[in-house]
Amino acid sequence: MKAYYYDDVPVRAPLPAFLPPLTRPAPQQGDPRLPHHAASSPPIPPTHLSALGLIHTHIPVPSASTPSSPALDALATARGYQHRDTITVSPTSMGAVYSTKIATFFAEHMHEDEEIRYILDGAGYFDVREVGDERWIRVRLEKGDLLVLPAGIYHRFTTDEGDFVCAMRLFREAPRWEALGRGGETEGNRWRRGYVQGRERAVRAEGEAVGVGA
Repeated sequence: MKAYYYDDVPVRAPLPAFLPPLTRPAPQQGDPRLPHHAASSPPIPPTHLSALGLIHTHIPVPSASTPSSPALDALATARGYQHRDTITVSPTSMGAVYSTKIATFFAEHMHEDEEIRYILDGAGYFDVREVGDERWIRVRLEKGDLLVLPAGIYHRFTTDEGDFVCAMRLFREAPRWEALGRGGETEGNRWRRGYVQGRERAVRAEGEAVGVGA
């Protein structure tokens, strides 16, 4: 996992339409699949990601056919994840709707549940909003990375230039998926309000701890 601030290059729209691999154009400036690493951004430390409510761990993937492991099962039990499934995001698996799906994933949104992704193969980016100035923080995930996004956090997702990621999704209850696009209604959402209040306190505490240790 790598985390850093997203640069200020405007996102190019629309996203590339689906084309067969041999004729698909290379990503161009502004394509969200590129790294977009702000030149002035140092790595974002894990402590700050924790203050934002993110949980990250790395669990080696035993095999593509049997991706579960004692470490993954222990984490699922500890956090009450009772269901899991697998999603593959790629032009090959999704066909002509790939571009539409990626555009949907990349629209800023939130959920009323945790979002858990365990990367089985490939790579992708989750962007999450910073507390305060709301800059985007980009988190790159690769094979074996597991990320938990808290309920109420604004975020978006895209694959990288490889146009391929296979991930396990874990759920506390029966699998369900409801993305709430950012707007006035989400600002008043109780999960969003709870997230903002908790994170502002956590980021303040993080800054105070850094000040004490300076």
